Amino acid sequence: MAFDEILLDELGIGTVWVRRRMAEAGASVETPVVAVAKAEPTGDVAAKESQAPQAEASITKREEPVQARAPQAEARPAKRAESPSVDPDLPPLEAYDDLPWTDEAPIHEPSIEQAAAPDDIPTLDWDALAARVSDCQRCRLCERRTNTVFGVGDREADWMLIGEAPGENEDKQGEPFVGQAGKLLDNMLRSLTLSRESNVYIANVIKCRPPGNRNPELEEVARCEPFLQRQVALVKPKVIVALGRFAAQSLLKIEASIASLRGRVHEYHGVPVVVTYHPAYLLRSLPDKSKAWADLCLARGAYRDALEKLGVQPSADDGARKGAR
Repeated sequence: MAFDEILLDELGIGTVWVRRRMAEAGASVETPVVAVAKAEPTGDVAAKESQAPQAEASITKREEPVQARAPQAEARPAKRAESPSVDPDLPPLEAYDDLPWTDEAPIHEPSIEQAAAPDDIPTLDWDALAARVSDCQRCRLCERRTNTVFGVGDREADWMLIGEAPGENEDKQGEPFVGQAGKLLDNMLRSLTLSRESNVYIANVIKCRPPGNRNPELEEVARCEPFLQRQVALVKPKVIVALGRFAAQSLLKIEASIASLRGRVHEYHGVPVVVTYHPAYLLRSLPDKSKAWADLCLARGAYRDALEKLGVQPSADDGARKGAR
């Protein structure tokens, strides 16, 4: 508010407004001038007035000229985009095998028979189960695999190690944990007087390699899980070691980090489970090898407890010795 308006308000003299007549379209209209009486200031108001310019005797309001609205342009239908032609110089789809899929819809809709898990899986023996996995087409991972990765090791082992999913080398050879990660895993087992040929069975949550080594999807895990459940039932292990965050979350049905799952014994269908890092991760994070060793010691303790419950006395080389079945 301007000072002259404040002064008039202090004197109790407000602005008198007069209703304007409706302006004609396109023309500017000037409102009538309204005279405002000016009173003699007294007291403090007079002192303020002596320092300020005199208030205007009248207030004139002018209306801005009304502009005619521009006619709206008629909406024109958008042109339909033409579908781009396929570049013949692009490499075939096989060249992108290591890239993750970005399309959401499957190439083919699964049938009702594929969606439901076969009722006979819990009754299959080792040979029948391996044949069923080899011919499996229950999810789209079968479309680009080279080999299924069923499992390897002693089928009557006390120790069972469960990883996440096959990688590129595993897909080529059809065996879990090969390459540098497999060598590190063998060294970890050797520290417990174990090996993949004696008293150890190794399997994965997923039997086919996800493209680009991405994490398996929930639907893929659900369709492959009956095979792993049957493997655990056939092996009857005394202890399970979950290798990696994804394997641990899939077995324990929990969303949690490795840090929060380590250091304690969990359970899967009545079998003790110890969570540790995946060997491929340890190759990139050498300081965490000491933590992995602590996890293996925890698993060995859980294994000894399981033997004691069966009435078997643990010994120094109990890793290589099978307990009562």
